[in-house]
Amino acid sequence: LMDRAERLEQMARAMVAVSSVPVSIKVRIGTSENKITGLPLCERLRGTGVSHLVMHGRTRQQRYTKHADWDYISQCRAVCGGVPLLGNGDVLSFEDYNVRLSQADGVMIGRGALIKPWIFQEIQEQRHIDITSGERLEMLRRFRDYGLEHWGSDTAGVEKCRHFLLEWLSFLYRYIPVGLLEVLPQRINERPPSYFGRDELETLMCSPRSDDWIRITEMVLGKVPDEFNFVPKHVANSYS
Repeated sequence: LMDRAERLEQMARAMVAVSSVPVSIKVRIGTSENKITGLPLCERLRGTGVSHLVMHGRTRQQRYTKHADWDYISQCRAVCGGVPLLGNGDVLSFEDYNVRLSQADGVMIGRGALIKPWIFQEIQEQRHIDITSGERLEMLRRFRDYGLEHWGSDTAGVEKCRHFLLEWLSFLYRYIPVGLLEVLPQRINERPPSYFGRDELETLMCSPRSDDWIRITEMVLGKVPDEFNFVPKHVANSYS
């Protein structure tokens, strides 16, 4: 739809006209490096009545191979005519958040929250939190409890819960414990060298191997079925 700006504008106006709740739109800076269309699109959408706009600082073609372009997000904010523009991309620490909040009216966090779910507490308290491996395992147990409550505790429910837990673990392994970092903060796109954690569980949790993620699910959901295999669905969990 970003390449069909007139149609997107018509859709936005129609949705605002019939919706009883606020309508927002999330866009990218463009569809490819040759089609950076976010700014003129914001100029079109600012008069549609939407409550706010959200912009991801990469093109569809780039995926996660380059850093989010927050300078461009800031340029788009300037033409929104009072409609709030939230920026999105590469925020993994309260320092990232503080900087990016000066370039947009708000910050949306996606991958950063999957890698480090307590990022919102860090932002609120303006500090780094050194979560232990035991605390992270307890977080997975809470996820399991919510999952089994939602999908059921029969075999199908357990395996459904395991699948989503594995998808989450494909992001969680990228967190580097604060106590092991030489320089703060951790950057979302920097691939660390292999390292050992401060205990066996922390080392297991930092593994990029899906077999180790499966082992972690067995700690909270029991043994996997014979010949079980897992391949992450989302390329967003990778570094490039």
